[in-house]
Amino acid sequence: MINLDQRYHDYLTGDKKFRIDGLEEKVTGYGYHCDGSDILGYYVATENHKLYYNMKEQFIKKEPMKASAKELSTIEI
Repeated sequence: MINLDQRYHDYLTGDKKFRIDGLEEKVTGYGYHCDGSDILGYYVATENHKLYYNMKEQFIKKEPMKASAKELSTIEI
């Protein structure tokens, strides 16, 4: 099992940042993802993206984070 705390805790508490497409982003969280019965891999959440990796530590995909609460509460008429 991959020790995510050992690998990513410094990103949460320190000044280390993830570099994604040339931009530095603060890590906001990380954890494992599963299909309901098996752990498929893990994710690392940043300010703007969620990155998925398999259990062999290979990058799988990148998803944009959803709109912030402020953006959702703004309605243009």
